[in-house]
Amino acid sequence: MNQIVSRIRADLKRNADDSTKRSFQRFFKEKVRCHGVRTGTVNKIANKYWKEVETLDKKTIFRLCEELFSSGYCEEAFVVSYWVPKLADRFETGDIRLFRRWIEKYVDDWAKCDGFCNHSIGSFVEKYPESVQELKNWAKSKNRWLKRAAAVSLIIPAKQGRFLADIFEIADQLLLDNDDMVQKGYGWLLKEASRLHQKEVYDYVTRSKKMMPRTALRYAIELMPQELRSRAMKTE
Repeated sequence: MNQIVSRIRADLKRNADDSTKRSFQRFFKEKVRCHGVRTGTVNKIANKYWKEVETLDKKTIFRLCEELFSSGYCEEAFVVSYWVPKLADRFETGDIRLFRRWIEKYVDDWAKCDGFCNHSIGSFVEKYPESVQELKNWAKSKNRWLKRAAAVSLIIPAKQGRFLADIFEIADQLLLDNDDMVQKGYGWLLKEASRLHQKEVYDYVTRSKKMMPRTALRYAIELMPQELRSRAMKTE
């Protein structure tokens, strides 16, 4: 098992370059650990090794994922984010507890959070819709990445018009949060929900805008027509 992870790391290091590493760092306020590998190349490496591990039992694959997560390198976390959604047909209800632990223990920047939550947790919630209650519990956490995860895990279902009432409930829970990573997370969620529920999201924003941070508000209305954006941004 360790040999697989070692070979993945060796492939990543062979494909790393300093210019990609410098460019990647510009997207973050905090210092992040990265090898400096382009996203397309990371995906090719992840796919190459997925063909090797997909026949293993889920528990073994999850152990590999945790070993990759534990390094702290973004690209290794991205391999996890590539693999886990492919296990969706093998998900069990208790897996959400493991996913929460991974977020609490290993996620320390927005890229790891979004990469893992958008597809992995998003796929889990689509399979087990009742697990959206767990996301509402995450929204009450003191962990900034767990709070962001509560929102960004519903990005893909939101694009499909699903979970609207739950999305508003999570936004309510995060509404007054001072962390810009959390604000951008639930603002993004509202933006995606607005694709198929523009009126409902606009009404929510106008009801909440006296309290909603401007960062979240700007994200939420980004896809709306200019007239609605102007009205939403207008202070009374």
